[in-house]
Amino acid sequence: MTRIVTRSAPPRTVWQLEQQGLHPLLARLYAARGVTDKAELDYELKSLLPPAALTHATDAASLLADAIEAEAKLLIIGDYDCDGATATAVGMRALKALGADVDFLLPDRFKLGYGLSPEIVDVAAQQSPDLIITVDNGIASLEGVARAQQHGIATLITDHHLPGESLPDADCIVNPNQPGCDFPSKCIAGVGVMFYVMLALRAELRERGWFAERPEPNFADLLDLVALGTVADVVKLDRNNRILVSQGLKRMRAGRLQPGIAALFKAAGRDARKATAFDLGFLIGPRLNAAGRLADMRLGVECLLTDDPARALNIAQELDNLNRERREIESGMQEQALALLETMDVDAAAPGVALFDPDWHEGVVGILASRIKDKLHRPVFAFAQSEGGIVKGSGRSIPGLHLRDALDLVAKRAPGLLVRFGGHAMAAGATIKAGDFERFQALFAEVAGELLAPSDLTRTLETDGPLEGGYISLETAKLLENEIWGQGFPAPLFCDEFEVEQQRVLKEKHLKLRLKKGNSRIEAIQFNFASQPGYNTRAAYRLSVNEYMGVETPQLMIEYLE
Repeated sequence: MTRIVTRSAPPRTVWQLEQQGLHPLLARLYAARGVTDKAELDYELKSLLPPAALTHATDAASLLADAIEAEAKLLIIGDYDCDGATATAVGMRALKALGADVDFLLPDRFKLGYGLSPEIVDVAAQQSPDLIITVDNGIASLEGVARAQQHGIATLITDHHLPGESLPDADCIVNPNQPGCDFPSKCIAGVGVMFYVMLALRAELRERGWFAERPEPNFADLLDLVALGTVADVVKLDRNNRILVSQGLKRMRAGRLQPGIAALFKAAGRDARKATAFDLGFLIGPRLNAAGRLADMRLGVECLLTDDPARALNIAQELDNLNRERREIESGMQEQALALLETMDVDAAAPGVALFDPDWHEGVVGILASRIKDKLHRPVFAFAQSEGGIVKGSGRSIPGLHLRDALDLVAKRAPGLLVRFGGHAMAAGATIKAGDFERFQALFAEVAGELLAPSDLTRTLETDGPLEGGYISLETAKLLENEIWGQGFPAPLFCDEFEVEQQRVLKEKHLKLRLKKGNSRIEAIQFNFASQPGYNTRAAYRLSVNEYMGVETPQLMIEYLE
């Protein structure tokens, strides 16, 4: 069952925003998202939180500046998702521009697993680095940092994940979520943390007179990478993150973007001059992620690092092929998962679901968990067989259940059950022994049942209420697309009553409609529809731009029909 609610937009706030010059529709939408002053929508770079406000960013800058001056060998160890890949690229491009001797290493998710593990440190040691810099990982890598110390390698941790009870004994840690850090933007992505460290490093080198005889790089040129990683990691778009995303999109639309990102837009059949946050999250990010899911994320990072447009296009086409393969694998796994669910009494079960199939692909279980979570409106873990008698799971949650906290409770109740775990509120990972799956399944269901209130288990669709007929237009669709929307700052979702004039099914799974509201008629589409409406329908929808054969028209993207 789905409950539709309308966001509250305080009339006085709407009026104030209109008086400050905002479009009346935007005033209503922003007021409903907690914006009280137009100044909060100032996304200029000068409005960014300063790098010095991020705890230990200046310490990291001193450490890195000393290393560069000493001509030390630096090694970035990244992560195999889009955030990790873009953070690695930001670090590589920035440090090279500053004259550093730097290389990067990415763990193979199927062999070395996630983060700064002792195993990847041993691999890194073969390159004899003086300093390891982690991006988008490392906050839980106590053993990895200890192994680096055994090898005589210094460590700088840059991460944004939640720490465990103890911090690694690194030379420096930059993480807004570590104890004692009062940086206001706790939801900055891994790529954002690395960008901040690079800004602090440039400021430190400037004070040391480093640029007296060499050019000072413009790190604003890296903001397309920062925007991509931030949106793709589905972190909350607070104001600071919206500034980063807005500035990145602004550069993309102006044609000032890395050749690799330009090539990914081309491979996705999208025009970078019309780039939106939606493109980054649903078209560009998945193509980059496909490398880490099915092959080696080094391919993705190379796409972001090359300055040769032809090489970038070749890699982007490889990534596009991998993404198609990933979709086929995911489709098959989803069919298997749904068949598996039919053997379980899910509605009557405790509100936490864990699924496992030995034939599932380890790199795709996160997407599978997300799809099943959307279908059931339950927190879901999907597990796949890995090497050495263990199974690796990826989980996705619903509002009301902090997934990492739930895993922490599982670990406390059953010491030794979780080989390792980590993550965020809405997404997390867990590794267990193959024989322990059923125990995890039962305990996760039990913990989820305790942490979730009954009301959490009803899907709630928050909408912005009706859209005035005059606003159902191409002009309004473009107005909305050009704003910055995302996690925690959701894109407008409207809800209206319509007459259904026409409907037909496309490819046996999509529903194409012509709807009428008053004197307005509009085309609409619902992907992967569940049922067809009658003559009258109530629809929750997004207003979007449909481009076909070079002609743009407004279209409704239906999210829910009843």
